[in-house]
Amino acid sequence: MNRLIALDMLRGYALVCIMLDHMPVSGLRGLTLANFSIFDAAELFVLLSGFLVGLVWQSVERRDGMRKAQWRFARRAFEVWRALVVGGVVMALLSAGLLAVGMKHTAIWNQYAVWIIENPLGYLGVLATMWLQPNLLDVLAVYVVLIASAPLLVPVLKRFPLIFAIGSLILWWFAPVLNPLLPNHNKNGLLFNPFGWQMLFFTGVAMGLFRQKFMPVLRRHRTLLTSLATGMFLFGATIVIASKIGEPALPLRQALKQVYGSIDKWHLDGTRYLAIVAASWLVAVPLADVMERLASTRLGVGLQQIGRGGLWSFLACVLLSVLGDAFQMNPPDQGFLRKLVVDLWAILALWWVSVMWLTYGAPWQKRRKAE
Repeated sequence: MNRLIALDMLRGYALVCIMLDHMPVSGLRGLTLANFSIFDAAELFVLLSGFLVGLVWQSVERRDGMRKAQWRFARRAFEVWRALVVGGVVMALLSAGLLAVGMKHTAIWNQYAVWIIENPLGYLGVLATMWLQPNLLDVLAVYVVLIASAPLLVPVLKRFPLIFAIGSLILWWFAPVLNPLLPNHNKNGLLFNPFGWQMLFFTGVAMGLFRQKFMPVLRRHRTLLTSLATGMFLFGATIVIASKIGEPALPLRQALKQVYGSIDKWHLDGTRYLAIVAASWLVAVPLADVMERLASTRLGVGLQQIGRGGLWSFLACVLLSVLGDAFQMNPPDQGFLRKLVVDLWAILALWWVSVMWLTYGAPWQKRRKAE
């Protein structure tokens, strides 16, 4: 499978945004994706992950058959689950260590640090059963569910795409009702509702599976689709910018609300979904050459390396969020320049650990790089 360098760059950008967004007093937090679009790095990460699943599934099935592809993603679901458990333990231990030396932090709930010390086996158990999903790692919980469903659902998607799309839409519609039925420490179910987020994930999978078949057809309507996609993206951006302006933009905000109703990230509302899908068209078609050129720059290559680090980069991003938050909050009342230095350190550290993983990673990771 030939790598798409723009895809790797965007995955890396999503991880950088996730890291900065979870550092509450970050100097660069005001420049992340969530500040100028109605969707944020979580939607970007899940859509791109689904797209990569579609690409890899197609490649593996053509070469080795459907059973091999199913096994590949069953194994991947285990790897994501393992990352959730290991990451949850390491993150709690890091938090405990920081609190022990008097470094306060708010990126994660400090109770994890108490549990890992007072009841380590109990904490490990609630992580392993996904009864508890620590914040910063909660998106991995929904990713476990989605990846685990791929071996069963991707063959259905390939054979009956229209029926699958209708079923996915119905499941998304009833997502707020279904999520509380999942056994969980939170009576409302998983924070990232898998019944809602499955629609975005499998939209990405479908893009990866069918792009060669449908893109020539869609390109014939390029002007219309680009106009609609631009309008949808700008609509979402206007909602965000108007909310930041505050009281002076209240009439505009009220008018917009008559159109979109409500925004609910955790169940994945329709406005956020349409906005990220619109953005994917803009990036893939009218801005494709721009994305390729950006990916070839020194910064773009660095983001590519972060994106290719996979779960390793994600866990590093989470741990660096906690560390960066602690460094920026201790001592209190730091100036912008000092916070900016911590931001830049965190980004460089994320890049460095990603490069180290790509260079010295496990043999199975190196084999996948060759695919």
